[in-house]
Amino acid sequence: MTRSLQAVAYRRPSALESAAGAQRLGLETSRGATPAGMADHPRFFTGFLTSPQVASAGLLAVADVAAARYYQRQLRASLDPVVTGNGDRLRFESFSGCGGVYARLDVLDAGLDGGEVGHGTTNVDVNNPLREALSRIGADDPLHLRVGPEELAVTTLDGPVVEKKVPLPDRWLRGFAEAQVIAAGFDLRAELSAAETVRFLRSLPRAAARSGGPRWVVPAGGTLRPTTRAVPGAVCLPGPERLIALQRVLRHATTLRVYGPTVVTGADATASAWEAVLPGMRLTLTLSPDASRGFSGEGGVLEALAGDEAAEDAELISVLLAWEPRIDVADLAAAAGLTAERVRAALIRLGTSGRVGYDTAEAAYFHRELPYDAERVERHNPRLRSARALVAAGAVALDGAGGTVTAQDGHVHRVRDTAGVFTCSCVWWAKYRGGRGPCKHALAVRMVRRGAAVERGAAVERGAAVERGAAVERGAAVERAAVVGRETVRGDGGVR
Repeated sequence: MTRSLQAVAYRRPSALESAAGAQRLGLETSRGATPAGMADHPRFFTGFLTSPQVASAGLLAVADVAAARYYQRQLRASLDPVVTGNGDRLRFESFSGCGGVYARLDVLDAGLDGGEVGHGTTNVDVNNPLREALSRIGADDPLHLRVGPEELAVTTLDGPVVEKKVPLPDRWLRGFAEAQVIAAGFDLRAELSAAETVRFLRSLPRAAARSGGPRWVVPAGGTLRPTTRAVPGAVCLPGPERLIALQRVLRHATTLRVYGPTVVTGADATASAWEAVLPGMRLTLTLSPDASRGFSGEGGVLEALAGDEAAEDAELISVLLAWEPRIDVADLAAAAGLTAERVRAALIRLGTSGRVGYDTAEAAYFHRELPYDAERVERHNPRLRSARALVAAGAVALDGAGGTVTAQDGHVHRVRDTAGVFTCSCVWWAKYRGGRGPCKHALAVRMVRRGAAVERGAAVERGAAVERGAAVERGAAVERAAVVGRETVRGDGGVR
């Protein structure tokens, strides 16, 4: 597995301190993106939390996921959460070390008091002493929150005093990108009351099942009933023990909302999202289709990465983003002069580099800039690299029904296009049948098709330009002939 060391630096450790009349929670930030450019230690908020105990529990849940591995638990995972200031809310995000669980705590405007929320994204330090202190926050304890350094620290400290270097696998980055693409295809499938939320979550197993197929639940009378198969309306609950982080906020939750694909076909496991609605905030966990299967291999971003048009559109759209908490596709389309479909493709492309996320509760993208070298998502995607190599080698031959791809070993794979759905004769497609995105052969055919379409469009445009030039020349010739005719009349008859 390809991985690198991610370095983060803080001016001091995050800490919970006692002060006159209230406790002060200082969350230290690392280098991050802001509207003014990169900043060493941006400051996003200073004010009070309206529900201190709830916010503390939610932050601990996000930190739990950041430090967890739900598969191959013996391996170490310790990645600091990401914080984004969106002007009207703070978002704390994390991803499990195994790449199969994405967590986000949205502290909304109703959960904040007494300060403006800035704009930008960076890592935030959540260390073990802070975790212990947060677990002791009482229900009535006033809590002042600072996200970013104190003004005094900014002006008096010369450099970082806390440094961390953590392994950052490429599959972790790809997973962060895939999770938001998958969530964009979810709809609200069920909503449980506070009492039913407690009953349901407490009924879930705490340990991973040793055998058996995927678990499913189906809405029934205000609760969720387990089922062994994907009946109509069912939602997949893959690895239910991975919802353990929701136990942190269970007694504060007013509602549990469940999201999943609108249509479930076959018995294959699917991803799902589980959102605990809290006073002034929301905690969402998105689960990959299996505990042993992270988001990185789902393939939802491959087609967006494969097209040159989406890359150009994404560059244009990125200029128009301003850390909006809710990106309006129609407004972006009007501002960019693009269709809504092209804007959505561009947003998917931006999501692959961590520049947008997706909020299932609002069914909308939001702007953030992950503090990682996310360009590696494209460079280190094996299927995408292989497809580009096939195209470069001239291994793709198109025909009316799709095309054929000749592999390096000489084996010919047949790719068919049926109403926009590509199938392939390769082993990958036979195994997953499109459930984990296109195979490298289908990607290669799409690339060549798009290139041919672009070339045809360019040829049409060149032909139109030639025709326009000829028409202009014909018009000019007619005008010259008319001028000659007028001058002849003037010379013969004295007409002026």
